[in-house]
Amino acid sequence: MRAPTRQHPRGPEASQGRSQGRGPARCHGNRAPSPSAHARSEGGRMRSGWGGPDGCHGDGVALRGRSAAAAMSSERGPALPFLPGCAFRDPTKTSFHRSQTLGYKNGFAFSRLPTVGIGGERLYVNQLSQAELDELSNTRPTLTYGQARQAPPSGFIPAHVAFDKKILKFDAYFQEDVPLSTEEHYRIRQVGIYYYLEDDSICVIEPVVKNSGIPQGKLIRRHRVPKNDRGEHYHWKDLNRGMDITMYGRTYHIVDCDPFTQAFLESQGIELNQPEKMVFDPYTEMRRMPLRMYITPSDFDQLKQFLTYDKQVLRFYAMWDDTNSMFGENRPYIIHYYLADDTVEVREVHKPNDGRDPFPVLIKRQRLPKTFVEKQKTFPSCVLEISDQEVLEWYTAKDFAVGKSTTLLGRNFFIYDCDEFTRNFYRDRFGITDFQPVEIKEKPPEEVPQVIPPYNGYGFLEDSLQNCFSLFPKPPRKDIIKMLENDHKVLRYQVALESPNPEDRKRRFILSYFLSDDMISIYEPPVRNSGIIGGKYLGKTRIAKPGSTTDNAIYYGPSDFTIGSTIEVFGHRFVITDADEYVLNYMESNAERFPAATLQSLRDHLRPRQVVEETAKSDVPALGTSQQELDELIVRVQEELKLHNYLNNSSIREALLRCDKDGSGVLDKAKFLSLCNSLSVPTNAVLVNKLIDLCSCGEDKINYRDFLRAFPS
Repeated sequence: MRAPTRQHPRGPEASQGRSQGRGPARCHGNRAPSPSAHARSEGGRMRSGWGGPDGCHGDGVALRGRSAAAAMSSERGPALPFLPGCAFRDPTKTSFHRSQTLGYKNGFAFSRLPTVGIGGERLYVNQLSQAELDELSNTRPTLTYGQARQAPPSGFIPAHVAFDKKILKFDAYFQEDVPLSTEEHYRIRQVGIYYYLEDDSICVIEPVVKNSGIPQGKLIRRHRVPKNDRGEHYHWKDLNRGMDITMYGRTYHIVDCDPFTQAFLESQGIELNQPEKMVFDPYTEMRRMPLRMYITPSDFDQLKQFLTYDKQVLRFYAMWDDTNSMFGENRPYIIHYYLADDTVEVREVHKPNDGRDPFPVLIKRQRLPKTFVEKQKTFPSCVLEISDQEVLEWYTAKDFAVGKSTTLLGRNFFIYDCDEFTRNFYRDRFGITDFQPVEIKEKPPEEVPQVIPPYNGYGFLEDSLQNCFSLFPKPPRKDIIKMLENDHKVLRYQVALESPNPEDRKRRFILSYFLSDDMISIYEPPVRNSGIIGGKYLGKTRIAKPGSTTDNAIYYGPSDFTIGSTIEVFGHRFVITDADEYVLNYMESNAERFPAATLQSLRDHLRPRQVVEETAKSDVPALGTSQQELDELIVRVQEELKLHNYLNNSSIREALLRCDKDGSGVLDKAKFLSLCNSLSVPTNAVLVNKLIDLCSCGEDKINYRDFLRAFPS
């Protein structure tokens, strides 16, 4: 017997039947509970119908002992948890039988409500509450008709009696894949879903078809089917028409139900969906024998056609235009139409040295379909043989004409001429007299503009550009004569990095220009205690000017390297501050190849250095320099110092005047040089170094007043 504690949602009768039990209980008799047990049960309330499946036998004693302990704990306080090892028995309770709910009187069976529970404890579920007792005690009889009588409670009907043989039946189907068959891809199997209202169990039965080769019958035995992983089961509230239900990994689609099921669900307030049509298995429907069709035989005599037109062939000259596809072209073909059996053959016309394999037949002799029957969904997309059932119309002689196009097995052929026999046949058979041949002109090849992709920065531009011209790129050509004439000829320049960081402004680099291949390399001489690791800054490469494109790349050359000019190298800007004397000598020897401005810039920069070196070699002291030459040198120093925008002339002047405490205008040379280095004055420049030498008053003194003329306030 099922435990009566579960509430049933079908109605008050079923709920009452389940709460009170479904059959006679087994016990040892109608022994009354002991007074002590009855007194102990007054403090707590127990649920009606509590008990094990075997009454008072077996292990139900321990379970009922726990219920008694739970009732006692309600008045004593918190009790022990109901865990294994923590249960205990009440030693004072000796009777554990359950009250009878069925009895006999005068030979007739009747039902009665239990008043006491297991062990003789009083039940408050079936008794009147204190509020109802108070209402009855305070109710006064009316003067006219008396107190209204209440309807007696309905008789108790157990659930297995109320819903016995009441089954809900749903029509459904599921789809099953057939992976190892060429004739069917899936299979539709119709089933019936039966729901038993008595115990909420479900079974699925598939009708057995004779010689089906499929195990059919009961697919799911009758039991409560789990709904999810939380322990819930399917209920009749979860079933409806037009929905999918998944049981044990298989999805069933419910299409309809029987009238009893529809009436029961509508009585419970469930709105049913519209019924659907049952889906049938396509393979089973296809296997059914079709109705016999009676077709009247045709009066066309194929033997007469063969004897009349044997060895008579129509010849057409056609062109297949395949220029729209990749590597396509216009190719000539000959179409043969055999009048004896209405077959067509297409042969390719080969030319000497056309580069094609000698396969003369493009389409072998066969009947060619013109119009197909509308294909069904189950018809395979690729067939090896085409019968008369799949074709509505075949190609005949009337489908070929000069000046028209025809499609044969997906290829479009344009007929431009035919032979004399074909002309006579069409003139006698169809009355056609226009056989003017169409002149075929070959289309000139379309010129495809060559689009050069942008330079990606890898390798040299000329070397990477060869990948766009040929599938197997060749190395770019080099000027061998220029490489031999200018071998080991290098122009060297001193450059300074133009940067907002003061640490980078002091860095000096050597820019080398190789005349043999027009490449540039940059090297930074290491400086002790500078915190910067010197060495190779840029390897040999060609540097394009800003604004140059891949199609028209312009590179830096010796004509662009003037004193004070800026060179942009991959986002870094360098200012040319000095050059080697070999640069001036090379440009003077090849003056026709370089601009006059570049040559004059080098002359103006290197000539004072040569004068200083010549003066140093001679015994004439530097102080004998004229005032005009000193003024010219100061002007040139000012032009060079304009490149160093970070110099603060006022701070340099104030620092020198502050060191000259006696106001003599002469400072110690070592102290002067250390002060200039602290103020970032470029004393290592050639012109600045020459000005310091001109302002020197011996070996250890310097007249700083003449030097300050180069730093106007």
